[in-house]
Amino acid sequence: MFEFRLPSLGAEMDEGTLLEWKVKPGDVVHKGDVVAVVDTSKSAIDVEIWTEGTIHELVLEPNRKVPVGTVMARLLEPGESVEHAEAEMRALPAGAVSAGAHAAVASVGDAPAAAAPAAAPRAGTAAAAAPSRQRVSPAARLRAQALGLELTGVTGTGPEGAVTLDDVEKAAAAMRPADRAAAAAAVATTPAAAVAPAVAGRALAMRSAIAAAMARSKRDIPHYYLAADIPLVHLQRWLAARNADRPLTGRVLMAVPLLKAVALALRRFPELNGHHVGDAFVPAESIHVGVAISLRQGGLIAPAIHDVDALPIDELMRRLADLVARARALTLRSSEMTDATITVTNLGEQGVELVQGIIYPPQVALVGFGRVTERPWIEDGKVSVAPVVTASLAADHRASDGHRGALFLNELARLLQQPGQLDAGAT
Repeated sequence: MFEFRLPSLGAEMDEGTLLEWKVKPGDVVHKGDVVAVVDTSKSAIDVEIWTEGTIHELVLEPNRKVPVGTVMARLLEPGESVEHAEAEMRALPAGAVSAGAHAAVASVGDAPAAAAPAAAPRAGTAAAAAPSRQRVSPAARLRAQALGLELTGVTGTGPEGAVTLDDVEKAAAAMRPADRAAAAAAVATTPAAAVAPAVAGRALAMRSAIAAAMARSKRDIPHYYLAADIPLVHLQRWLAARNADRPLTGRVLMAVPLLKAVALALRRFPELNGHHVGDAFVPAESIHVGVAISLRQGGLIAPAIHDVDALPIDELMRRLADLVARARALTLRSSEMTDATITVTNLGEQGVELVQGIIYPPQVALVGFGRVTERPWIEDGKVSVAPVVTASLAADHRASDGHRGALFLNELARLLQQPGQLDAGAT
């Protein structure tokens, strides 16, 4: 029997709240299937299973906040019978079966034979048997509460039909004045602790979680910092030619070749791509780039795009646009929150020229890009005006040193000045 426990969905996560189950006892699951939705201090995350089996028991009730590592469900391994699993559980020491769990909400023993129709769920398991529940981002839910808006009538435009903050605002704006007045009156009778403080409390929890993770990073990781100015004349021309005949929605943004160049450079410098676990650096087998994304309600999140070095530029653009949309709609998957092997942050749009980032543990490096600015540039003894970006590297001295970090930035500069290699690198 396999115990599925609440995973850590980020360095700052110590606990989470189960919002809903996407499976029920008796369901066969495969690696990568979404089995639950868990709310963290930052987002509601679709949690994936990382083994194959059959759901035997849902241990954790929805709407319970529990520590990371709490048993959420138990699965029968392929070929394992219910009888064997029950015998295995009976053989455990007293109290071991429910260790870390609040309540067993359903088990495969409650379900009828496979050929019979499904029975009604037991009391307390309605959420476990209702995977079609309306998807609503936590920020949207809190805003709807503040406005007195009933979410059942709101159509979601976010990923997978999720109701976003924008959907709530548009629905509120479309309300008739009389309905808006009635909603306001209803909110006025709601205890203050249930509305505005809830919004403020979530924002405070996110800031506290980020602060705790960054404080731990600065305390435990011996950072070193390097920066290099990189001319982008060739990259800008290449990008302009590529986008010339494309509609606005089909154009490739500057952020995409920057991400791709980082990933390709990491192939030559694997000591910057991986995790520091225990007392040792563990290089990653793949290059999964975490992208720092600012959230509309405040705060920051850095979900990963998988296998960036192997993606063609156009596909990487699609992946990035999808990731940003789902991050801001708070509909991410657990693998996107846990698989990043390095993080890239780009603050150029905010007018910043140099980024000195803090490494996101257990990663060992972070690459930052500032604003592309027109600067005097000398090449082949001639002075010209060129678009230039400052690329920075924050790295962990336990995994690499300044010499290797400098060579990495040199390789990054070479790739950005030879953009034709960015698509070639995907093959």
